[in-house]
Amino acid sequence: MQFGGVSYVAILVAAIVGFVFGAAYYGVLSKPWMKAARITPKGGGPAMPGASLLITSFVCELVMAWTLAGIVGHLGAGQVTLWNGVVTGFLVWLGFMATTLAVNQRYEGFGWDLTLIDAGHWLGVALLMGAIIGWWG
Repeated sequence: MQFGGVSYVAILVAAIVGFVFGAAYYGVLSKPWMKAARITPKGGGPAMPGASLLITSFVCELVMAWTLAGIVGHLGAGQVTLWNGVVTGFLVWLGFMATTLAVNQRYEGFGWDLTLIDAGHWLGVALLMGAIIGWWG
């Protein structure tokens, strides 16, 4: 099955990889992230998200991968490549994800430390998804 010249399997794999990357990324950076987000853990350790939050996160990863596949697919026939996927992922991150985070977190009163941690996560997700979608081409 195809969407915009990209396999639905590629979209699913990209979403799974993005989700797993996020779990690993925030697993490593949980303490600095919680400090930057002003979250106090209950019970002395990092809090585990509930099932509904994990489901919501994964559904959003699917939507993100599907949308990125549509954008990459619109480059035209023969243009769904690893390189074009990575470049498109970067541009989507720079133009929409990083800028949205920066604006929202300034209005919410958070420091740049939270923005840098969160933006690093979304950069990794966008690059991985773009690479998978482009490579699957």
